[in-house]
Amino acid sequence: QVQLVESGGGLVQAGGSLRLSCAASGLAFSSYTIGWFRQAPGKEREFVTGISWSGGSTYYGDSVKGRFTISRDNAKNTVNLQMNSLKPEDTAVYYCASGLARSPVGPYRYWGQGTQVTVSS
Repeated sequence: QVQLVESGGGLVQAGGSLRLSCAASGLAFSSYTIGWFRQAPGKEREFVTGISWSGGSTYYGDSVKGRFTISRDNAKNTVNLQMNSLKPEDTAVYYCASGLARSPVGPYRYWGQGTQVTVSS
């Protein structure tokens, strides 16, 4: 059974940083593209970033370019999302996802339960 478990969410002031982690099990992790998405109340789910199976290819949504960094450790079956210079508009539930697409954009097949990130102004 594939499981993706996000952690690291919380409350932070604008301009601050958070580091999210996604721990995966039940899949050949090093073969999977991993992505992060977010969904704010009343809004559609938004692609944040994705990383290829090797880590050699990454892609970022325009709203987070230059502020967020995705990385992966295939030995530990984890993907991290470093979020800097956070803004109130980054407030959302952040989801980790995995898939076999070659592109970091997806599509994605498996999803985690999400972790809340709240940025206060």
